[in-house]
Amino acid sequence: MAKNVSDEHGSKGVETISSSSSCQSSSSPRSSPYVHEVGVPPKQNLLKEIAAVVKETLFADDPLRHFKDQPSSKKFILGLQAIFPILEWGKHYNLSKFKGDLIAGLTIASLCIPQDIGYAKLANLEPQYGLYSSFVPPLVYAFMGSSRDMAIGPVAVVSLLLGSLLQDEIDSSANPVGYRHLAFTATFFAGLTQFILGFLRLGFLIDFLSHAAIVGFMGGAAVTIALQQLKGLLGIKKFTKDTDIVSVMSSVFSSARHGWNWNTILIGISFLIFLSVTKYIGKKQKKFFWVPAIAPLISVIISTVSVYATRADKHGVEIVKNIRKGINPPSVKEIFFSGQYAGKGFKIGVVSGMIALTEAVAIGRTFASMKDYQLDGNKEMIALGTMNIVGSMTSCYVATGSFSRSAVNYMSGCETAVSNIVMACVVLLTLALITPLFKYTPNAILASIIISAVVGLVDIEAVTLIWKIDKFDFIACMGAFFGVVFSSVEVGLVIAVSISFAKILLQVTRPRTAILGKVPRTATVYRNIQQYPDATKVPGILIVRVDSAIYFSNSNYVKERILRWLADEEEHVKENSQPRFQYLIIEMGPVTDIDTSGIHALEELFRALQKRDIKLVLANPGPVVVDKLHASKFQELIGEGRIFLTVADAVRTCYSKMELEP
Repeated sequence: MAKNVSDEHGSKGVETISSSSSCQSSSSPRSSPYVHEVGVPPKQNLLKEIAAVVKETLFADDPLRHFKDQPSSKKFILGLQAIFPILEWGKHYNLSKFKGDLIAGLTIASLCIPQDIGYAKLANLEPQYGLYSSFVPPLVYAFMGSSRDMAIGPVAVVSLLLGSLLQDEIDSSANPVGYRHLAFTATFFAGLTQFILGFLRLGFLIDFLSHAAIVGFMGGAAVTIALQQLKGLLGIKKFTKDTDIVSVMSSVFSSARHGWNWNTILIGISFLIFLSVTKYIGKKQKKFFWVPAIAPLISVIISTVSVYATRADKHGVEIVKNIRKGINPPSVKEIFFSGQYAGKGFKIGVVSGMIALTEAVAIGRTFASMKDYQLDGNKEMIALGTMNIVGSMTSCYVATGSFSRSAVNYMSGCETAVSNIVMACVVLLTLALITPLFKYTPNAILASIIISAVVGLVDIEAVTLIWKIDKFDFIACMGAFFGVVFSSVEVGLVIAVSISFAKILLQVTRPRTAILGKVPRTATVYRNIQQYPDATKVPGILIVRVDSAIYFSNSNYVKERILRWLADEEEHVKENSQPRFQYLIIEMGPVTDIDTSGIHALEELFRALQKRDIKLVLANPGPVVVDKLHASKFQELIGEGRIFLTVADAVRTCYSKMELEP
């Protein structure tokens, strides 16, 4: 039957009102339209429930689905392919794909060789260790990794972080041997951390570091790295070991009168301009992507020949000097597996390994989405962990995916991870044959290459977008940025993680709630009145939605927030001489779960409403919530027929009930 429902403005509209038999008097002569009852899920076995939760948390992608109903021989092959993806895609490899990988591999090799030498200096290691880290790790990753586009090697942020943390424990200039041993130890534990996370399928842990915090941390690290390069760019010999902007700029200006070398400045600034111009060309004309890729190697060759020809090193221009010739020597015996430095190496390794892992997974996912293929995050972690464990035993320090090299790899037309093999082979030839040619490479050119590479890590567009979308994310971003710039990489990292966790806690403990109204010209649609200002409230009924699971951490807040909504609305209806509230309907659709504290909070809410002569009604609870409500006999407490499938059913029934009351 039809009833006229007046909205809060006094207008009337025709709406069909139905009453549930449970909410009407049994003697009522009126016939009630059908209202679908809320289903109670069947009881689940406790062990099955636990197994289901574990499966969904750790094995949501069902990694064993390919092994079902397969003979033992096939399972063995599939097992090998799961560990070494190259055995799967290698079956379809052909000459056409190799051409693309060859070009891409040669291109990223021309970029990585000068970068590796510079990044090794960021980590306070001798130049050859940067090259070592672009030989063994990429080979291991090519066999075990699942990304087709990611280029592996040392990266600026991890190099700076590792160098900063290691320097706090052992002075690289006073004890270079001990420092190197600690670097290999940290690399081993970084790889072990990554491997364990992947093996135990705990990759979701890295998602606790928000995108905004990563943007801020990377930007701050880029500024810090660029500031550190002023030593090489200006030819300063006495330079601070601190990384904060105040200490660095004080060191720069205090040495301005006698500490700068103008020959060095001329070399550094000239090639920095050259590198910037080539990057601009590559950005504006995509077909010339190879120009900024080979520009660093061209810069190294030209500057090295120039310094050698003019003997500029005799006039104060600092040069790389000797780079040890030969391939990676074994370093297993140089790792601290016991003693005081083992624990320190473990802590440094965990931190640097997590940052390296976060960067690699983000890069891998980015390019996988661009080429529309799936990336197995846990396999990636195992691959990255294995390559760093092996790398630590072959004189490498922490390697990961490089965004700049991966972008060049992608734009060069790479087809598979074979491009990493090609790059590693070029690095091998460099180590075996031509490292002495880098003897006269000026440090200024390495500083220019690093500054040019890290400028892109300051993502102004991303920061602007973060500001527009979420102000709390912006605070996290800026907190991480200023923490790195004005203090240290470690402080910036702690701030980034702390603010990310603070946001999670805030969202968990203070979930959003909203008052709902009926959207005009619809029969059953109820939405947030702040989002839809023309949505009308139902006289005598307050509809509130809770947008979160109700746990011990937020249950008291949810109860008090609903009561505050009710108090505010009661004051409003009194001022406007509108009917008092007789029903409070809670839309439970977004409430994915509820615990005993949540049930207790609802019971307290029910009793508080009883004192005001207001009935509590629930709408649209999910299966988990319904099961727990029935287990606690909450439906008996509030009265039968007070839980509805939809808000519309609840409104029709309760409004009809109000009409029946005198």
